[in-house]
Amino acid sequence: MTRPGHVHDEHYPAYTIGTAADLVRTTPAFLRALGEAGLITPQRSAGGHRRYSRHQLDLAARARELLDEGLPLTAAVRIVRIEDELADVRRQLADLHNAIPPPRTPAG
Repeated sequence: MTRPGHVHDEHYPAYTIGTAADLVRTTPAFLRALGEAGLITPQRSAGGHRRYSRHQLDLAARARELLDEGLPLTAAVRIVRIEDELADVRRQLADLHNAIPPPRTPAG
């Protein structure tokens, strides 16, 4: 299922559509619909089968929550995309903040 070097890589496409659907507690059809809506794009195995990453499953689970709250698919997809972009920007900001050395205090 996964190769040892990829165990902690949230973007590694480790899950088949059936396993992914089980983990998200949804159906393969729902995952395909998210692909058609452009939220997630699974990679393909050598045999042409869809493979999903943990990150994609997180996005799918969030979309499922929003649909369960009554939002239409297009709105859920937009919200999940914006939330994901915001999380990326926050990570980048934290990385930049951590890269700035602390201010030097005057000697004395």
